[in-house]
Amino acid sequence: MKFLVINTDYPAFLTWLYAQYPELYVRPYAEQMQVRAASLFGFADFYSSHLIKLGHEAHDLFINNAFMQKIWAVEHGVSLGPDRELRFFLRKGFIPWYGRVSNFEWIQTILAAQIRYFKPDVLVNFAMNGVSTSFLESMKPYFSLLVGSGEPPILYEKDNWKIYDLVLAPSEGMTAHFRDKGVHAELFRFSFEPQTHMALDHHFSEEFPVSFVGSITKYHSKRYAVLQHLCSRLGEKIGIWAPTLNEIDNASPIHAAYKGAAWGSSLYQILLNSKLTINCHIDAAGEFADNMRLFEATGMGTLLITDYKQNLHTLFDIDKEIITYHNSMECVEKILYYLEHETERSAIAKAGQSRTFKEHTYDHRARELVDIVKKYL
Repeated sequence: MKFLVINTDYPAFLTWLYAQYPELYVRPYAEQMQVRAASLFGFADFYSSHLIKLGHEAHDLFINNAFMQKIWAVEHGVSLGPDRELRFFLRKGFIPWYGRVSNFEWIQTILAAQIRYFKPDVLVNFAMNGVSTSFLESMKPYFSLLVGSGEPPILYEKDNWKIYDLVLAPSEGMTAHFRDKGVHAELFRFSFEPQTHMALDHHFSEEFPVSFVGSITKYHSKRYAVLQHLCSRLGEKIGIWAPTLNEIDNASPIHAAYKGAAWGSSLYQILLNSKLTINCHIDAAGEFADNMRLFEATGMGTLLITDYKQNLHTLFDIDKEIITYHNSMECVEKILYYLEHETERSAIAKAGQSRTFKEHTYDHRARELVDIVKKYL
């Protein structure tokens, strides 16, 4: 089978990536894609590389990466409109005004050309909010199966998700949500790529007692409350890495623990060098565990302390492979206990890593993906 995998990147990550490689933006598409994959950020090329190992053809697209996508367009003779265009506005509600705004039509123009070029059997869209359902419906003659993956409470309800032949959902709750909407859905959990563990510096000198790596936004009110409490109680023992703290009150103790953003390999290095790391799910997760940090942390051999969810026991053996908490006070107690009990901490972390390597890798998920889509083709 031929797979085309669509994704988007955080603009802040793209800014960071191209700052690391100042001349990258003018390099050929294949070279930019290689550097993007080597960053290890997000899904990188983990799905596509394992699908290829299984004998399939697979290609990744990062559709909002203007440098990479527009180079592809040049290399394939795709004509694009101007980057900015003149628009009419009513300034302050009534004053006529003209101004130039960014033109993002290039995203769909190039994506349409790529879909026509690759003609995939399976189009997998990990950016359901980033590609309109009307656009995808118009492109259906060029692929056989449309597969989506997204988080339903954040997805725009106005869109017609029924155009998807199948949606992959990372938890039982999300699977039920999509099915209630009349959409075919299958449980498809997040995972870990063991090669990331091998690729890092295992002699990195800096060690972090407690870490948290992730976003803190309006979608993370519980996470915000937990981290507030941890920072006030743990002081210098905890370090926080997040893309931004723009939504955090200036008086919050989180600011004192903030170390900046961490992308890709930097994120994994922090986890590798942490005695333990904290996880707290997005509010939309409800009672179900479903985020990438579960597998990134355990995969790196770090003790994971995560908020309790009713399905966690199906992923890990609680208290033997991971540690859970029900509130921020319990979280602090367990952090302090496992900081003082290294033998127990190391044994649980090692067992968690073994479970992730045994059941939760991208190789496992690629095989599952092939089996799932075969049922719908």
